[in-house]
Amino acid sequence: MIEPGPSSAASLSGLPDAVPYLAVRLAPAAWRPFIQLARIDRPIGWWLLLLPCWQSAALAGIAGHRAPNVLHLALFLVGAIAMRGAGSTYNDLIDRKIDAQVERTRNRPLATGAVSPRAAKIFVVAQALVGACVLFSLNSVAIVTGLVSLLPVAIYPYMKRITSWPQAVLGLAFAYGGLMGWVASFGSLSWPAFALYGSAILWTIGYDTIYALQDARDDAVIGVRSTARLFGAHVRNGVGVLYLGTLCLALAAIVGAGGGIAAHLGLLAYALHLTWQVRNIDAQNPAVALRLFRSNRNAGLILFAGLSIDALVQAGLLVPA
Repeated sequence: MIEPGPSSAASLSGLPDAVPYLAVRLAPAAWRPFIQLARIDRPIGWWLLLLPCWQSAALAGIAGHRAPNVLHLALFLVGAIAMRGAGSTYNDLIDRKIDAQVERTRNRPLATGAVSPRAAKIFVVAQALVGACVLFSLNSVAIVTGLVSLLPVAIYPYMKRITSWPQAVLGLAFAYGGLMGWVASFGSLSWPAFALYGSAILWTIGYDTIYALQDARDDAVIGVRSTARLFGAHVRNGVGVLYLGTLCLALAAIVGAGGGIAAHLGLLAYALHLTWQVRNIDAQNPAVALRLFRSNRNAGLILFAGLSIDALVQAGLLVPA
């Protein structure tokens, strides 16, 4: 999919821990610009794309009184990494001139010329083919549902030029897994899946607003729009309202799927994490914004854990103490 935020991460050499994995550190120099394009060095993006998929698969497990489908969880992992890379590369192609004007992104491979637009296009196709292999391993309804997700992916990079709500379009794309886990399990869609999708959309808008605080000043100079700029001094209240909607819709999804105590406790822990984020938002501190944004991996895992435990209990595979 897409790297969250109106602009993305800094160069590989710009951060002390920018290459966290041995495979990346040992990669030939010629590969490193492509590693950066795909954000392999920054796993938070694929985590945030993956977690709605996993949550939806666990919610489907609750509704079907069975454990989450492990094969689906593995396929979603591969698909999330591939499609996040494809989306990030596509986003960089569209934004290469803007990226060159933003301090944090001016060292990106396309902005600097380290990778040519033609090579980047080929790279997009290669990653998308991996994602297609994952998608076409699912049922026919899931395939059609997944193909629809390409629309918000395609238009997202242009939204920051015409609306102060590009994060909403990002939400439509990044949260799409909220439908995919369910439809992969049942071959159809029901309202709890749509409620989870809506919850994930609001969650995405909220965390990406926090992320966009890092670039608010540069974005104002070059005319890039975002909810961070729109909310301004009221950004904490704005994110708080978005997160409240996130929790309400997640509760509706859990109730609709027949969730039990474990799912509700997971939601409570999720709520506490989101509340902590809102209380700590500091619009003047980019380091805090990045830390809060990255913490959403843990937030999403908390909800997934609650849903998964509940599914295991309902399947009779886990007996509560």
